[in-house]
Amino acid sequence: MALVIRKSSLDIFSVGKWMLRRDCRLLSTLPEKADVLENTEGEQEKPIRPKPKFNNPVLEYRHVYPEFLPDPNPKWRNSLREKMERADMLKRRSQIDIPEFYVGSILAVTISDPHAQSKTNKFVGICIERKGCGLRAEFILRNVIDHQGVEVRYELYDPMIQSIQVLRLEKRLDDKLYYLRDALPEYSTFPLDMDPEILPEGTPVPVNPVQVKLKPRPWLERWERQELKGVSNIEEYLKEKDRVRRELRKTPWEKYDLMKQYRKTIPVEDQSEIWSEVYNQLHQMRVSRKKLSRKRSFTINKPQLG
Repeated sequence: MALVIRKSSLDIFSVGKWMLRRDCRLLSTLPEKADVLENTEGEQEKPIRPKPKFNNPVLEYRHVYPEFLPDPNPKWRNSLREKMERADMLKRRSQIDIPEFYVGSILAVTISDPHAQSKTNKFVGICIERKGCGLRAEFILRNVIDHQGVEVRYELYDPMIQSIQVLRLEKRLDDKLYYLRDALPEYSTFPLDMDPEILPEGTPVPVNPVQVKLKPRPWLERWERQELKGVSNIEEYLKEKDRVRRELRKTPWEKYDLMKQYRKTIPVEDQSEIWSEVYNQLHQMRVSRKKLSRKRSFTINKPQLG
């Protein structure tokens, strides 16, 4: 018992010495950072520099060639099939020039038509949709001809396509332009003999901020529920019950759903592997196409003698 009491008394004595060594501010109500502020008065605060963002120019090809990326749904993924399709796509691109275009660009597509008099058929229109991956990539062109809306769906790697020419390279405020079907026809009317508009080399792709006006209801879709940026007069045709239903169907929490965003995208690691496989050939094709276009622009028609 004596040994135990002696040991406990020694422990109490050591604890008391430790408490005396501590700063008296432990028993005070002053903030502990007061001395830190006094010590740092003479020191200059270092500016906080933003961390440089990772910018790989190879990954920027996902906007120019989106069909080379596989489907984000893992149920439809097959690495061997995707690799074989990419090889076929490169072979097709070596035979035909498939230029850079986006939803909102105006294109002229010429296909082979055995029933036409000239064995070819040309259609000019605005691209209202571009979707699909691999050899199943496709796009839709729309134009109003003789007061009638005409839409043609093309497969991007269809062997019947002879040429694809970009008449006006631009983007729109929305990813899809389906609402042009319910808009005034003036927003979808383009001449069939439209001349191409050439942008200076190195300029970014312009974004057309035009906002179309819809015709009165009925509409093909519930445009008021899609948060469209390229439509200006939706509110004119809505009733109070339509506004209430729109508020009830809003899902503002989806922009914070990280898993939903992850399922809709391809990881950067997979993209880097794909672009490292096809980047060299795509870059060589792009450079050769630019050289050919420059030669064509500088050619001068020589007068024929005699």
